[in-house]
Amino acid sequence: MRRPWSQYAGGGTRRIGVAMSSSKVVVGLCLVGLAALAAYAYQSQRTPAMPRSPAAQNAPAAKPAPRATAVEVAEVRQVAMPDELSAVGTLASSQSVMVRPEIAGRIAAIGFSDGAAVDRGLLMFRLDDATQKAELAQALASLELARSDAARTEDLFRRKFVSGSARDQANANLQVARAAVELARARLARSRIHAPFAGVVGIRRVSVGDYVKEGADLVNLEDLSSLKVDFRVPESNLGQIRTGQSVAVSVDAWPSRTFDALVEAIDPQIDAQGRAVVLRARIDNRENLLRPGLFARVRLLLEARPAVVSVPEQALIPTADGQYVFVVEGEGVRRVVVETGVRRDTRVEIRRGLEVGMQVVTAGQIKLRDGARVTIAETPAPRPSAAR
Repeated sequence: MRRPWSQYAGGGTRRIGVAMSSSKVVVGLCLVGLAALAAYAYQSQRTPAMPRSPAAQNAPAAKPAPRATAVEVAEVRQVAMPDELSAVGTLASSQSVMVRPEIAGRIAAIGFSDGAAVDRGLLMFRLDDATQKAELAQALASLELARSDAARTEDLFRRKFVSGSARDQANANLQVARAAVELARARLARSRIHAPFAGVVGIRRVSVGDYVKEGADLVNLEDLSSLKVDFRVPESNLGQIRTGQSVAVSVDAWPSRTFDALVEAIDPQIDAQGRAVVLRARIDNRENLLRPGLFARVRLLLEARPAVVSVPEQALIPTADGQYVFVVEGEGVRRVVVETGVRRDTRVEIRRGLEVGMQVVTAGQIKLRDGARVTIAETPAPRPSAAR
């Protein structure tokens, strides 16, 4: 007996549903297995971490060490740093004169060349002396007459032919004649102008044939064997100055040279307006390099100070409270407050705070703080200056 179609259909549906449910379970199991295999492969590739001790677990994590800063350094050393005063002055001749005639007259001869060296007593100018020679000849003639008259009167006085007043008058006339001769000779001598000292003449302002009045400028004469320079220093340094101190003089005409001088005089009076003391120093000019009138820069040595603790001025860091430097100690630096003094040639005197042999930072200080780690960089060598 056959079953109805509906029975067959319902049973088939149930079988199909069971088959589909079984497929889903299989797919899920496959996916879970693949995930497990992937997890196992990942864990097998990692290095197993060492178990941490309880103390290590409780300790805070260590911070990485800061990087060291590259810096340039210089050594604290002793240098000569003299105590000096700076001033300015003008060079002047040891002796200087403007040659002028004492009488008026016409120039008859000139006995030198412009700019030449002359000896003391050299005849520099001769004025026309015809009148003076005639006056001298007249005075000599009058002297001879007065001498003869005085001799005759003396003889007559011994013979009792003239009185004593006549003899006295004759002797007086003789003295007057002698004085007239001396006067004529003096006037003749004034027509000749001689060099008062050895030196160098300048450029003459007259020529042969010029008529000059008394007191007219003829030529200047300069003694250049030594020069003097007058300069001023503040009155506050009065206790530090004395004669014989060394002076270094420099002039623009010889920029690469310094000339030595010595203080030879100190003005006893203080300048009330400038509150300064005037000093005079003398320079040996045997090389004949200097000339009167040159502008001079003067450095007066007050104290030698041959060994002064100093650092390069680049090492100093100014602040509102003073100046400090960084001193290298091992691999780190220490901030040190210093007391400074004078500055000379890019170096600064350190009066307190540093000792000879220490190393101070000269470049890279901006990045530093007290206790920072540093590495010393090689200081670059100075580049040679290009030839001009």
